[in-house]
Amino acid sequence: MINPAKQNTRRRAYVNAEIVAPAQGLSGRGGILIEDGWILDVGPKVTRESVGAATVTDCRGLTLIPGLIDMRVFTGEPGMEYRETLASASEAAAAGGVTTMIVMPNTQPVIDDAAIVDFILRRARDTASVRVAPMAAITKGLGGELMTEIGLLKEAGAVAITEGTRAVANANVFRRALTYAKDFDQLVVQHVEEPTLSSGVMNAGEAASRLGLSGNPAMAEVIMLERDLRLVEMTGARYHASQVSSRLSVEVMRAAKARGLPVTCGVSIHHLVLNENDIGAYRSFFKLSPPLRAEDDRRTLVEAVADGTIDVIVSGHDPHSADTKRLPFAEAAYGAIGLETMLSAALGLHHNDGVPIARLVEAMSSKPAEILRLETGRLAPGAPADFAVVDRHLSWTVEKDGLRSRAKNSPFERRTLEGRAVETVVAGETVFAYA
Repeated sequence: MINPAKQNTRRRAYVNAEIVAPAQGLSGRGGILIEDGWILDVGPKVTRESVGAATVTDCRGLTLIPGLIDMRVFTGEPGMEYRETLASASEAAAAGGVTTMIVMPNTQPVIDDAAIVDFILRRARDTASVRVAPMAAITKGLGGELMTEIGLLKEAGAVAITEGTRAVANANVFRRALTYAKDFDQLVVQHVEEPTLSSGVMNAGEAASRLGLSGNPAMAEVIMLERDLRLVEMTGARYHASQVSSRLSVEVMRAAKARGLPVTCGVSIHHLVLNENDIGAYRSFFKLSPPLRAEDDRRTLVEAVADGTIDVIVSGHDPHSADTKRLPFAEAAYGAIGLETMLSAALGLHHNDGVPIARLVEAMSSKPAEILRLETGRLAPGAPADFAVVDRHLSWTVEKDGLRSRAKNSPFERRTLEGRAVETVVAGETVFAYA
C-alpha cells in the first residue's frame, strides 16, 4: 500500500476529460477533484471554473478511468529478485495504468504464513509505487496436501487464497479448503488445468502437430473447472477461475452462473489478442499456461468479455530471465510479462473487435475490486484517488529496452499498440507520467 507520508496533500483537479467509470455510471465529459489522496468530487460539474484554487490539469482529448487492478501478478520477491522485485513490477504497473497489483504466492519462501503476508505488505509500503495486496497459498509450500491457516492469512491481509501456477489436484483437499474458506468468507482462486492431462507445451491441434510439439488439450481445463464447480455447489464458497482459455470453458462458466453459483472467472490479455499461430517458428515468449488456443477460442473469449460471462481481464505478468525463456520451445519456462502492456492491448479489443470501452474498464478495475472486496477501482467521492489518464489513440512500439519490468519476456516485443496511460495517480500522487 502507499505510504501516507508520500501522499500529495495539495488540492488538484483534472478537467475536460472523457470519464469512463461504469461502476458509477459515469460516461462523458467531466473532471475529478482530489485532495490528500482522496476523491472530493467527480463528474460533469467538475470544471476549471468550479475548483477554485486547485492545481488544474486540462485533459482535452484524453480519457480518465479508475486505476486498474491486476488480479494475477507474479514477482520474484522474496527469493527470486533477479526475476522481478515489487519495486520494478510496480514501475511497470504504473506505466500501464495499473494502480493495484495482486501478487501470487509462488515465491521463495512461499506466501503460506501470516508472517510472510506481513513481509510482503511492509516491503511494498517501503518500495512499491502502487498498491500491493498478496494472495496466499491454499496448501503449505504449494504442495497440494496440507492446508494453510486460511483465517490467519486473511487476518494478516491476504485478499484470497490460490496455488498460483498450479491447481489443487486432490479433490478432498480442495473440498476442505473451500469449506474453510466459506467459514472465513475468503475467495478461492484456482488455476484450472488438470495436471495429468496438461503435460503438453502448446495447444493440442493441427498447429502443434505441424511444429512437432506435444499438445495440451482444452479438455484438461474443462475437466478441472467442472470438478471445481461441483465442489463449489457442495460448499457454497466463493470461487474464481483465474484464467479460462477455451470456448468449452466459457460454456461451463455461463451455465454455472445461470445456476446461481458464487463463481467468477478471468482471462489473460494474451489469450484475448493472440492465438496458437502466433507461436510461429517456436517463439518461446508465446509459451503460456494455459496455452494460447485456436482463433475460434480467442473470438469466443472476446465475446465472453463483452457480454460479461468473463468477469476480469488480467495481465498474467510472469517475468522470466533470458536463461529460462531463450531456449528450445519445449524446454523454455511458461509465462510472459504484461503489466505495462495490458491496457494498451485491451484498447486494441475496442479499436479492432468493437468491445465497449466501458466493459473493458470494468473488467480491469471495478469488477476485480468487487470480487476482492477492495475500496479501490472506482471514481466516487470518498474513494481513494487512484486513476489513470489515457490517450486512446497514442501509438507506441513495444521495445524491450523501454520496458520497466526487470524481465523482458513480452510477446508484444516490437509490436505497435494503439493507446496507453499518459499519467497514473495513486493516492493522489503521480507515479507515472509519459514523456
